[in-house]
Amino acid sequence: MTDLEKKLNTYGKNKTPVFFIINYDLSEYEVVPLDSLEDIFYEINQNPNASSSNIELEKYPISFEEYKKKFDTIQEHIKEGNSYLLNLTAPTRIKSDKSLKQIYESTVSKFKLLYKDIFVSFSPERFVQIEDDKIYTYPMKGTIDASLDFAEAKILGDAKEIAEHTMVVDLLRNDLGIVGTNVKVEKFRYCEKIKAGDKELLQVSSKISADLQTNWQENLGTIITSMLPAGSITGTPKKKTVEILKEVENYDRGFYTGIWGVFDGDSLDSAVLIRFIEDTKDALVYKSGGGITCDSDCESEYKELIDKVYIP
Repeated sequence: MTDLEKKLNTYGKNKTPVFFIINYDLSEYEVVPLDSLEDIFYEINQNPNASSSNIELEKYPISFEEYKKKFDTIQEHIKEGNSYLLNLTAPTRIKSDKSLKQIYESTVSKFKLLYKDIFVSFSPERFVQIEDDKIYTYPMKGTIDASLDFAEAKILGDAKEIAEHTMVVDLLRNDLGIVGTNVKVEKFRYCEKIKAGDKELLQVSSKISADLQTNWQENLGTIITSMLPAGSITGTPKKKTVEILKEVENYDRGFYTGIWGVFDGDSLDSAVLIRFIEDTKDALVYKSGGGITCDSDCESEYKELIDKVYIP
């Protein structure tokens, strides 16, 4: 049992309210009782459709040629059967006249975090929620511009999007099966509207649940770490996919695509760290990405990588 697992299990057993944050590969984390929290600001489960900030960014992404090399390598792994879905990400240098704190204060998002003036995340994606001895997860996979004609019908009927989303749902079902029983897909592929800078997107999600033991708080750390890294931002099969992504991406994701959350002593809510801006001291860097399958188009995926660099 890791120190992280032990620490969270102890807080859970004592029903001590805590904030926790865990990076992508579980090599760095922080667990802080809520009454001792400093330099960390957050909002959980807020209305994501309030008026947007309209903060403009200058973007300096990797070149298409560089992205294509990574994309082609991933396609070779898929052809060889090493993976079926991989969430390829990359850092984009950005310029903004706003500080991280100003960006945090101006954005609207379901889950919002400013971590020690090091990074800000305004994530629409929940990791897991636990209440009344049940655990829920809501994988998000698939977006489309909400202003397009018949946008919802297009995204829900797209064969590539269906396949990609189904793989993530299967992966998350298996993850919940590790920590709970009676796993159910309660809603499959429904659309939610989210702000994306000056436009709106439809985001496709599913709702999966499982039953936990009544003393689940005593196993708080075991439950969380057993499901990491999050399936929606890695791929399937998870272990091999993580190895491939580490080689192909060739940069440190850090806390990006990790998780953060709050245990209030009785229930838990948490988010995946996406929509992520980091201050590297040399520059502001926005980390983004998207899922790649055998049916993916390189130009479309490159465009999506850049389109996801925005402030809601």
